Amino acid sequence: MSSTSESLPAPATSGGTHDAKVIVLVGAAHFVSHFHGMLLPPIFGPVREAFGVSYIEIGAALTAYNIVSAALQTPAGFLVDRIGPRLLLTGGLLLSAVALLVAALLPGYTLFVVAYAFLGLANTVYHPADYAILAAAINAKRIGKAFSIHNFTGYLGFGVAPTVVLASAALWGWQGAFLVAAVLAIAAALLLIVAGSILPRAARPPAASQTKTRSSSAPAGAAKPSSAPSAAKSSVGLDLLLSGPILRNLLFFTCIGMANGGVQTFSVVALGVLWGTPAASANIALSGFLLMSAVGVLVGGIIADRTPHHERVAAVGFAFTAAMAIMLGWVNMPTAILIFVMSLGGLLNGMIQPSRDMMVRAVTPVGSFGKVFGFVTTGFNLGGMVSPLLFGWLMDRGEPRMIFAIVTVFIVLALVTAITRPKPQGNLAWMR
Repeated sequence: MSSTSESLPAPATSGGTHDAKVIVLVGAAHFVSHFHGMLLPPIFGPVREAFGVSYIEIGAALTAYNIVSAALQTPAGFLVDRIGPRLLLTGGLLLSAVALLVAALLPGYTLFVVAYAFLGLANTVYHPADYAILAAAINAKRIGKAFSIHNFTGYLGFGVAPTVVLASAALWGWQGAFLVAAVLAIAAALLLIVAGSILPRAARPPAASQTKTRSSSAPAGAAKPSSAPSAAKSSVGLDLLLSGPILRNLLFFTCIGMANGGVQTFSVVALGVLWGTPAASANIALSGFLLMSAVGVLVGGIIADRTPHHERVAAVGFAFTAAMAIMLGWVNMPTAILIFVMSLGGLLNGMIQPSRDMMVRAVTPVGSFGKVFGFVTTGFNLGGMVSPLLFGWLMDRGEPRMIFAIVTVFIVLALVTAITRPKPQGNLAWMR
């Protein structure tokens, strides 16, 4: 067993109360991170008008956010595995609060984009830290449900964001919405500081203490364990991240990121231009999609614990989500039908998420959860780098239907990636 796994709480022996506390703390941070991800889209109009810029220019703020996240999330995963997830998670929350305060209080479009870049830096810690904590501290019998609740808190953050952001902007302007988001980050950071003692602090013991312990226990005449074999080093380094199964999951997350960029970020304005859907109605439909996604991940967590066929769950969910995207682009639906269709699509989209995480976990060695989840979830940011510029350009050109066409293409690509994945051979990596 690696030194990493030796220094973390043993999942197999953790109790239900301990697991619940861990999930609440991690879930609070995940809620805030997703709330921040949906902060800008509901108020695209007021922010764009305040700075006098185009859709593609306001989308550049989201691109800056995702470029920084994509570039630094994998290094953040290595840091999580080395110095521990709790410290980085708390620091990420505090940094996000500072970035949002700068965006709200300092004038100018350039500073707004720079602030979003720092928000992207804060975002790098969430996924690697969250998954490292859950993988290390949650009983293996409950890990599927833990992943589902973790995803639920994220989608709950997505789902409540449009309503909270619009209400805050109505009362205090778009800057007020940013200040509310900053307060949420500070509150979550304080929760981790006050109650986070049950979370793993360090991912591995100091090298000196390891060497001392191993040397003292070695029999006389035995070779000194001065360094790990090169194969062991590479198994938790770049060779692991560049292996076929991990790269396949990176592609999978990138496709999801591109699809989400269309539905979550541009569906409201695209429906308004394409069908004349009022912004209020489109935002309700989007909230239905996001809130029912949160419900879906709870259902998906139960399914993930009861079946090894996670790719089949993903296939069903993606098929229905693709059908939803096609209907949005080619069918002019009454408001009630639109809300129903997007809510149903959200439910089935949410069911995918725990199975998605279990597929990654199945090919991840013990002690590498931070770096692997940090690397593969960079796919979200790769999609997020491209989608705001691409979809903003399409909106500026008056081509809203193409947004839903491209969303459909990437959903289908994600489906193909999931259903054609090779099964892990022998025992799952994370069980060894």
